[in-house]
Amino acid sequence: MKKIFFVFAMLVPLAAIAEDSPNETKFNLNVRRLGLDWTKTDMKNTEEYQNSSVAALKASDQETLNGVFDVALEYGFERFRWDNSLFMEYGKQTIKPHNEEKVTDESADKILLSSDLAYACWDFDSFKLGPIVRAQYETEFAGDPRRNILRPNAGFALFDHDIIKTLYTVGVYEYDFTYADAKVSKSAIETGWRIEYALREGVKFSTDGYYRRYLSYSQYVGEDLRYDFSAVARLDTNIWGDLTMGPYVKYRRAHSRMAEHYGSNTSIGISFSYIHNFDLMRK
Repeated sequence: MKKIFFVFAMLVPLAAIAEDSPNETKFNLNVRRLGLDWTKTDMKNTEEYQNSSVAALKASDQETLNGVFDVALEYGFERFRWDNSLFMEYGKQTIKPHNEEKVTDESADKILLSSDLAYACWDFDSFKLGPIVRAQYETEFAGDPRRNILRPNAGFALFDHDIIKTLYTVGVYEYDFTYADAKVSKSAIETGWRIEYALREGVKFSTDGYYRRYLSYSQYVGEDLRYDFSAVARLDTNIWGDLTMGPYVKYRRAHSRMAEHYGSNTSIGISFSYIHNFDLMRK
């Protein structure tokens, strides 16, 4: 892990010799998605993840309706790009069998606040490449236990491409205080992406996700993950203005330190969304 940050620290000064870029300022409110998802969920190995803080790994096979809020303030000045985003999703189902107690099950529960600062050491015609630093806070609406994680990281990213919005590899430091009796510091390596491609006018394919592999822990907590993989793919078709509809698939897979098998969550369904990028300032 120390080697990762050492290489990063050595390469950052290369920014000082990068060519000057035009004095351009951009400020956008990017409503990446406000939506509702009708979802059919298929679970595997949930019996080993009932004490996990990841709601997606301990749900039941079900059909449900999830809400998604994904909005970012994007600021660009010369070679700098600073994005501040808030992602929230929640899905819950309550079943009341005849003459039995209610059963409540969460299929999705996540709040992620992220601030990303990137600098383009190399500015090509179609994309930019350079160091990125990021600070994240992840929690939940009503998890039991409720997930609470601080996650600073640093590395390199390709960004501002027409199709590849971001493609990054970073070293991660994670401070996890989900469990009251165990506050764990962890290190990891993570790679992730966000891609958007217009198939034709009014039809767009998009995908985003990450893979995070943990390398070290300050102490043993069985529910902590060895790795975590998440991917979403969606096809949005404009039906009226900025309102879209289309199919999507979402896959989450992770393996805890104490479990013999991995846990996974596969969801397919129909997505109804509002998507729009507001240009607040450009000069």
